[in-house]
Amino acid sequence: MHCYEEEGSWDLSFSGAGFLGLYHVGVTSCLRERAPHLLRGARRFYGSSSGALNAISIISGQTVDFCCSHLLGMVKHVERLSLGIFHPAFAPIEHIRQQLQDVLPTDIHVLASQRLGISLTRWPDGQNIIVTDFATRREVIQALVCALYIPFYCGTIPPEFRGERYFDGGLSNNLPFADSPSTITVSPFHGTVDICPQSTSASIHELNTFNASFQISTKNFFLGFASLIAPSPEMIADNCRQGYLDALRFLERRGLTKEPVLCMLVSKEPPAPANGTQDTDHDGGQKGGLSVNWSVPNVLVKDVPDFERLSPELEAALKKACMRDTSPWAQFCRSGPGRALTYFLLPWTLPFEYVYFRSRRLVAWLPDVPADLWWIQGELQSLGLQICSRSKDQLRRLFSLPVTSPLQPASPLQPGAPPPVDPAKEPRPPHQA
Repeated sequence: MHCYEEEGSWDLSFSGAGFLGLYHVGVTSCLRERAPHLLRGARRFYGSSSGALNAISIISGQTVDFCCSHLLGMVKHVERLSLGIFHPAFAPIEHIRQQLQDVLPTDIHVLASQRLGISLTRWPDGQNIIVTDFATRREVIQALVCALYIPFYCGTIPPEFRGERYFDGGLSNNLPFADSPSTITVSPFHGTVDICPQSTSASIHELNTFNASFQISTKNFFLGFASLIAPSPEMIADNCRQGYLDALRFLERRGLTKEPVLCMLVSKEPPAPANGTQDTDHDGGQKGGLSVNWSVPNVLVKDVPDFERLSPELEAALKKACMRDTSPWAQFCRSGPGRALTYFLLPWTLPFEYVYFRSRRLVAWLPDVPADLWWIQGELQSLGLQICSRSKDQLRRLFSLPVTSPLQPASPLQPGAPPPVDPAKEPRPPHQA
């Protein structure tokens, strides 16, 4: 563990995860409890999409209870909507922007500069930008909003940061500096990442895209679907607990903890000596010169009947965040008859809800209307110029081609024409009597 002894010699990188971002909270909770020096001595925290939110929560010193309540609060909000993410009341960017304005400290730009790295994708060339310095608190919020914006999922006009338009950095660099040996990478998807769920699938195929590796399996397909279509709060909570267990496996395999907790959970006996079995870690056990104990088992949430003994703080925060409204009306809306009545009345209620929420969004958009309209005009002009330029090139090629009549002999100067024949050397027909 000598490479993790000198402070400032390693980084942490959190991938984009969508609604599965609570996995990062479980990982962070485990590192804070079992190996606090990994968070305290890290040089920089990188993140894309929801991973950037977890990075800013670490820098600002937010508690586990705070992160769980806010992330699961948004999941429960989507659960209450009759059409889920397709309901007109679903506005993730506005919701997160308001939360950031309410909870981030006034000096967050000072705390985040040179310690936070946010992955962004620039419009329209798709080039990846990692922002590490911030002049004001507003720049931090705006960079996070750009990092969370998914085109056509969160809106049609990308947000602006320092005079340019950016969107989700996960579409160009989902795991910043994943190839660096000094970076501890975290992802809720099965793949070749330092801290990630260990796959039980027999598939050996991987998809390398957006600077990240994903195992091609049905489990990863389901996780990708759940990251965009909010699942139940209970599933999100289990995903957070799995993040805690995966982080603990990472620490125990590298000898960064004092006692073998996972081995005791599974076998109730002291761990056996390392047997050299293979794992899915992308470093093959040699990252940074660390010796890896491959005998540490992979433990799933279902294998831990009493998670509260493992992490009382995280379990209490998850149970509190998963609690639903107990009022009679809320219980009726969650029941089968209540849901049936909601869908039955949808043709009459949906038009009014659409007009109401769209009107609210229009009012909130009014301060940004001039800048957005100016940007749309520039994009339309650029598109028109590209279409005109391509049309001119095609017409120029069309009219520059040689046009010859089939009755007109080809000119000797034209390519492909036969060479001229000398009349003196032309063969004469035989003399006839």
